[in-house]
Amino acid sequence: MRAALISVTERGAELSAKIADLRVCDCLRYAHESHVDALAVPFSSVLEVTSKVWDSFDALVFLCAAGIAVRAIAPHIRDKSQDPAVLVIDECGKFVIPILSGHIGGANALAQQIAEKMHATPVLTTATDVGRRFSPDSFAVANGLYIEDLSAAKDVAAAVLAGETVGLVSDHPFRNLPPELEEDSGGRIGIYIGNRDLKPFLTTLHLLPRDLVVGIGCRRGASAEQIEALLVKAGIPLQRVWKVATIDRKAREEGILAFCRKHRLPLVTYAAEELQGVPGSFATSAFVRQTVGVDNVCERSAVLCAGGELIVPKTAQNGVTCAAARREISLDFAKRRDLA
Repeated sequence: MRAALISVTERGAELSAKIADLRVCDCLRYAHESHVDALAVPFSSVLEVTSKVWDSFDALVFLCAAGIAVRAIAPHIRDKSQDPAVLVIDECGKFVIPILSGHIGGANALAQQIAEKMHATPVLTTATDVGRRFSPDSFAVANGLYIEDLSAAKDVAAAVLAGETVGLVSDHPFRNLPPELEEDSGGRIGIYIGNRDLKPFLTTLHLLPRDLVVGIGCRRGASAEQIEALLVKAGIPLQRVWKVATIDRKAREEGILAFCRKHRLPLVTYAAEELQGVPGSFATSAFVRQTVGVDNVCERSAVLCAGGELIVPKTAQNGVTCAAARREISLDFAKRRDLA
């Protein structure tokens, strides 16, 4: 998770430096120009810096009054499937308050981790967290599942809070089933986890496993739009993509990075020697091997990262190649979000 730390006072800037040193996540500090130091990016307007970082970071952490943060983010809020996590921390470092995207964006998890490291108090206001009840949003994010219908997720959460038993049908093994859920099909409301077009309940929350790793190879200067177009051509559903993998020589390729930022996907890179050592039958290219030291980047990186079978072989278009491999899915209802 990449977080922008935004401070407006001297004490806030000092606190942001301490938070960055905690290494809870990858932080970039922004400080008002009147209280900036050598390791922070200066700004003159909170509104302007918020606009600048909104689409570039997974989380925004404001070290200031909550009202300042609320006014700064208000013009940019879309919906919880797209908005970054937003937290407010008072400049004394006593309270860590997630105010936007608590579950899907990871604000609650980030608040708890920062608070634990700072010996501060996390202030969580989401109903399922306050009542220590099952949250479909949190479960989905922690287990790498795509929420197909946010309104159905809201209905499930409401049923849980009302004390209604929620049914579950899963095509994947799971453990630590919470008491609010019952393995069953039929009934008024429930959850289906899998890739089939299945609705076993009157109101069904479909959670789609993010079980694909996309391997990408590309020439220098390839754009995010070209990469996305190729995935569409190859028939790779973006909703099922878990990670993107490539060779380490492409770790700073802007097109790949922009694609990952747009879809909030982690990028994993490997050395040529690692890729060449992946067992299996892959498409080969003498030109690619001569250029980067391995005969195939997209297929090998996908298989290595997923640890599973190749299901979409190499597809090429406009100097970009892609492939997809499927990873095994094992669900844990007790799992918490990993901010790495």
